[in-house]
Amino acid sequence: MYYFRYTLLSILILTGCSVSIAQTASSKEIVTLAQAFLQSLQSAQTEKAIFTFQDEERYNWNFVPTKRNGLPMKELSAKQKEAALSLLKATLSAQGYQKAIAIMQLEVILKELENRGPQDDYRDPGKYYISIFGTPDLQNNWGWRLEGHHLALNFLSANGKLISSTPTFMGSNPGIVPGGAEKGKQILKEEVQLAFGLLHSLSESQKKEAIFSETALPEIVTGNSRKAILNETKGILFKELTKPQQQQFMQLVGVYVRKYHIGFADELMQKIEAAGLDNLRFAWAGSQQWGAGHYYRIQGPTLLIEYDNTQNNGNHIHTSVRDLTNDFGEDFLKEHYQKEHTPK
Repeated sequence: MYYFRYTLLSILILTGCSVSIAQTASSKEIVTLAQAFLQSLQSAQTEKAIFTFQDEERYNWNFVPTKRNGLPMKELSAKQKEAALSLLKATLSAQGYQKAIAIMQLEVILKELENRGPQDDYRDPGKYYISIFGTPDLQNNWGWRLEGHHLALNFLSANGKLISSTPTFMGSNPGIVPGGAEKGKQILKEEVQLAFGLLHSLSESQKKEAIFSETALPEIVTGNSRKAILNETKGILFKELTKPQQQQFMQLVGVYVRKYHIGFADELMQKIEAAGLDNLRFAWAGSQQWGAGHYYRIQGPTLLIEYDNTQNNGNHIHTSVRDLTNDFGEDFLKEHYQKEHTPK
């Protein structure tokens, strides 16, 4: 069966978005922005921000409120914060950047909803930490991370190219703001609506394939593991969907993929296609309506997307994206080191 090639451009068309290639930061610009950020720091800040590329801290990622290493945003001056956010904007797409910023700002709303006092900093948009691994330049391997509550972004650059942008985590608590000045705000709206739309388009026989449990899984299955491993295979195959459903499915995939820098996003889509769209699965567990616990995943040979919404009466979202072949750039680095150390 012939399928329309789902390049990033086609995903953008399907989702009603547009992108200007000329506005996308080049690898050189990303390096320059990383260098500018580091040059803006004081020595004490540099000690917190910089790790060696080989440091195990590069794999120490999480997405819940916890003690973190790195340099927190709240310790940056306005100019330094601007430099940090410029780097973030360059390594994500416009959509990804907007969602990342909104997630950090959601801490202010969450603090109000939880009736925390002015001196309580448990919810604090300044508690997002920046870490640089290695030396940013066009020759060396280097990486960087931005991480805090409900946000974990990991990047690897090698030979002047963005090689990896996963694992990625984006969450939203609340999923929909229930009251106050921001009532109705929904940061991860597309991730919700497109998934429900695909689910509700399925016939009863298709739902028997897609829905593997009447009870939602309580959390992202792969969590913050260094390597994502999911032994069970659940859900309906892409080839078992109608053509309109396949387009809906790819729209949903595109919501996650187009958060990334266009160069990386395009390569990720090519990898997904090369592994075979027919091997992709859509799996669901829990309620079929908003307001109660539900979970879904998109699973293929190279890709795992997980979404759960089980806390706070189904108004607390977690999402993760894992490149099963290259999280943290590990497969690229393994191949690189093998070539470098193979006798000639």
